[in-house]
Amino acid sequence: MEASKKKKEIVFDKKQSQLADIWFRLKKNKPAMVGLFVIITIVLIALFADFIADYDTKVIAQYPQERLQGPSLKHLFGTDAYGRDLFARIVHGARYSLMFGVVCTAIALVGGGIIGATTAFFGGKVDYIIMRILDTIMCIPGMLLTLSLVAAFGAGLKSIMIAISISSIPGFARIVRSVVLTVVRMDYIEAAKATGVGTFRTILLHVLPNAIGIIIVNATMSIAGLIMTAAGLSFIGMGIQPPAPEWGAMLSEAQNYMRLYPHMVLVPGLAIVITALSFNLLGDGLSEALDPRMKD
Repeated sequence: MEASKKKKEIVFDKKQSQLADIWFRLKKNKPAMVGLFVIITIVLIALFADFIADYDTKVIAQYPQERLQGPSLKHLFGTDAYGRDLFARIVHGARYSLMFGVVCTAIALVGGGIIGATTAFFGGKVDYIIMRILDTIMCIPGMLLTLSLVAAFGAGLKSIMIAISISSIPGFARIVRSVVLTVVRMDYIEAAKATGVGTFRTILLHVLPNAIGIIIVNATMSIAGLIMTAAGLSFIGMGIQPPAPEWGAMLSEAQNYMRLYPHMVLVPGLAIVITALSFNLLGDGLSEALDPRMKD
């Protein structure tokens, strides 16, 4: 009993040491820390959006007498063509962008992870058939596939999220498969099989945890891409529909006023770029921090 308890304590201490080492290396990467700070700020803004600006009176209510105003103390980012406060709309729009980026990435990661890990673990005909199907799907441009799925499922938040997630699954499946293929050849996997550990348990407890580093890095960078995809869908009218304060939809509404009132384009455009760039910077930093070859 005491030996088992000591073994658990040693494993726990080892994990803590590894996490501390990763955090130490990540802290030395200044761009990654800037990205992390911006991401935390955006997440806090999205969480407390209702306290920062009232949705009914600031975000969707129209005030024709205040339309097309530039940045001022009353309206920090100015107003749009309907007199709505752009600052309030940017604050509430952060919820949509983070939802698309994080939730769709999580769904695609789970789906692609299961497919990729299964095909890599079993190999043979199962691997060949599934990967050829995924190759066929990946021949279709990502945005075109997403548009087709949105057209099939219909407009709406859930439909858009499902469409974006499905179109992202093949990419994650290939990434997970390539990582798992290197892990399943390790001696400890063969030892687990020899001792009678079940297939699912082996994948869950031994394969995926040792491949998680690269998967996390790719997932972080995928969030940035999916935020851009969601904004692109809204920009062309296939995503979140007005008056919802989605950043891509805000850009679409502002395109007719961009010459005379450039703030209407700059504000949501910078919000998209800064958010996506922050996730990419964090992803780059994590790729270095999780790489054992980067140890001092």
